[in-house]
Amino acid sequence: SATDGPVQEGSVGAGTGTVAFGWKGGIGTSSRKLPASLGGWTVGVLVQSNFGGVLQVSGAPVGRDLDRYAFQHALAAQADGDHGPADDRGDGSIIIVIATDAPLGDRNLRRVASRAMMGLGRTGSSASNGSGDYILAFSTADSVRRTFDAPRLDTSELANEQMSAVFQASVEAVEEAIYNSI
Repeated sequence: SATDGPVQEGSVGAGTGTVAFGWKGGIGTSSRKLPASLGGWTVGVLVQSNFGGVLQVSGAPVGRDLDRYAFQHALAAQADGDHGPADDRGDGSIIIVIATDAPLGDRNLRRVASRAMMGLGRTGSSASNGSGDYILAFSTADSVRRTFDAPRLDTSELANEQMSAVFQASVEAVEEAIYNSI
C-alpha cells in the first residue's frame, strides 16, 4: 500500500501505542534542503518517538511549564517526604531514519547518524537508561552505490569539509520530526 506523497504523522502505524514526554508519541517527519551554494542536498528524517524527558522547544521548558515531565511524581513525593512511584522515569526508545541524496559513504553516514542524538537532545530527551535509541542513515546517491562483487571501491563522495551543512540539516530535521511526532 506504499504510495508517494506526504507521510502520515502522529498516532499511525507503529506509532499507535507510543508516548513521548508524557504525551501521545508517534510518527514524525521533517526535511531540509540545502541551498545550491552548500550542495543543494536534501536531508529527510522519519522518527518513531516513544521516550521521555523534559520537553523543550527552542530551549523553553515546555514540559515543566505544562506540568508533564520525567520524574515529576518522584520529585513531588520527595517534597512530601515520600519515595513516590517510579512510573515516570523517562524511559523509552526512539527510532530515527535519515535519508539524503548527498553522496555519502559509510563513514560520513555514521557521522550523520551520530548527529541525530543532538537533535534528540534539543527536544529534552536525556536518552535514559531504558532507551533503545536506533538511528539509521543512508544515501540515495548513485555515485556511492556499491555492488557486492565489485573488484575495487570507486565512488565519488562528499568531502569531509563539505559535511557541516549536512550535519546542521540533520540536527534540525531530527528535532522537528520529533515535535511533529507528538
